This record gives sequence, C-alpha cells and structure tokens, in this order.
Amino acid sequence: MFDVAISQLTAPRLDLERELATATAAGFDAISLWRPKLSDLGLGAVASALACAGVRVSSLQWAGGFTAGDGRSFAESVDDAVEAIDAARLLAAPVLVVHSGCRGGHTRAHATRLVRDALDTLAPVARQAGVTLALRPIHAAVAPGCSLLTGLADAIDLVEQVGDAAVGLAVDLWQFADAADTVDLLPRLAELAAVVQVADRLGPPSPDTDRLPAGRGALPLELLIAAFIRHGYRGDFELDPVGEMVESLGHDAVLRESARTAEAWLGHATACQTADTCLSPPRGHHRRGAAAGMGSRRSQASSHTVSRG
Repeated sequence: MFDVAISQLTAPRLDLERELATATAAGFDAISLWRPKLSDLGLGAVASALACAGVRVSSLQWAGGFTAGDGRSFAESVDDAVEAIDAARLLAAPVLVVHSGCRGGHTRAHATRLVRDALDTLAPVARQAGVTLALRPIHAAVAPGCSLLTGLADAIDLVEQVGDAAVGLAVDLWQFADAADTVDLLPRLAELAAVVQVADRLGPPSPDTDRLPAGRGALPLELLIAAFIRHGYRGDFELDPVGEMVESLGHDAVLRESARTAEAWLGHATACQTADTCLSPPRGHHRRGAAAGMGSRRSQASSHTVSRG
C-alpha cells in the first residue's frame, strides 16, 4: 500500500483486536485512532496491540474546541490538547487532528484569535513531541454552527498566519472535494496538509449524507488524490467511510474493497507522475512533521459521538 490508512470511525463499535486483524487482512498497515477508544482501553494496551499487529498510526483524532462553545474554558481545551499530544507521541502518531470549535458567542475576530492563541501555545509542545497539529475545517452544511472554520481558504489562511511547521491541515475530501475553490487551492493544500481524509458521496454534503467507500459516489477523488501527489503531498490518505452502505456491505468487505480501490488509484497516480502523462483535474508534501501518557482527567474526546462530518 502507498501511504494509505483506515480510520477507526469506519467501525466505532468494533473492538481494537478485530479492527486490526481486519485491517491487516485487507492490506492496510496503518490506522487512524479515535480518542474514546484510547480512554476505554488505555494507552499501554493500545500500543501493545498495534505492535503485535504490526500496524502504525497515521493520526489521532481529535482535540480542540478552543472557543469555549462546548462549555469548557480555553485553558481546559488547551490542557486537553497537550494531553492528546502526549498520547500521540506515545503511540508514534505523527498527526493530531484539531478542531477549532464554534464561535461560542464571540465575535468572529475574537473566536479566531482564541484559536490562533491556542495553536501558538501548542505548536512548540507538538514540535518537541514530533507531532503535527492538523487543523480540520468543517463544512457549514455538515455540522451547522460546530466550527469557526467552514471553508478550506479560511483554514489555510489561519495556518499560514501561525507560520509554524508543527501546524498543518487535515483536508476532508468528502466535505470539500467539489467545493468551488478546491482546485485553485490545491498547491497550498498539498503544501500544508498533514493528512487527507477520503470518503465518497452522492449529492451535497449534509448531516444525513453517507460517507461512502471510495469509488462508490460521484466525487472526483481519484483526480484529486493524483493532484495532491503531483503537488508534492507525501502524507497519508485516510479512508473513513461511515453509514448505511458500510453496515450493509459489512466492515470486512468494505475494507477489502477500499484497499483495492486505493491501491489502484495511488498506483496509477504514481505511474503517471513518473511518466509525466497524468491527466490534470479541471484547471488544475512532505508531511509537516514537527509527541507522556494521558492524565487521570477524563479526556474530552471520550464523550464525542461519531458523525458523518
């Protein structure tokens, strides 16, 4: 496989041992971890299971909510993110996905300043731990009011303002593959992306739209993946289908199909890059590497529910 991972969000109720066995049988050697499962199992048990299975961690999800919109203070959110960075370091996860949080009753300028202050505070901690903070925008149609950053351009601008190699982007193609500005932003996205998340869909993004397995929808995912590679992106592509189709087909079958699809797409993209014969998408990195155990305080992530966004 070429830098492809599967996300735990694909089967949040499956136990880790079964997840790892299914993933390796399908051909995956990397997994994106979800913090509630760490809270349930403990870091030591997770690290041991990963080592036994020979599976690396592509990213850890997630920390953030720095605007106090979820009832926690700014300081509590930053402390939780430090805890998550420590967990990422111990699990050799190169990326910690970070969410901004909503406006939380603030003006947009003040809420943005809170997120910037949090990233400025956390970047040195992440850099010392060897972890990249990947700021993840959330499309306004997917989770209304849950994120200050609802577009790729705003997220890019904020990361560039921070200007630290330990802060990058998490780009979710399910949300933004067909956004009006995605193709124009590709060079900057490939430069700043620490991880690219991949799922397909039919119709516009919404809370009720399934995250389909790659190739089962209408998004130009293969072209975009090839474009990311062509622009220099060398991080993981994380596959994370969620919804009724995954349940209908079965987790094992979805992973096998996803692995075949990703291998074909990435193999074609790499061959085209070498031969310089790739078709470009219409009009159009190396991973930004920069990670002490989790404390006894219950992680914010242990109460997060899985959503399609």
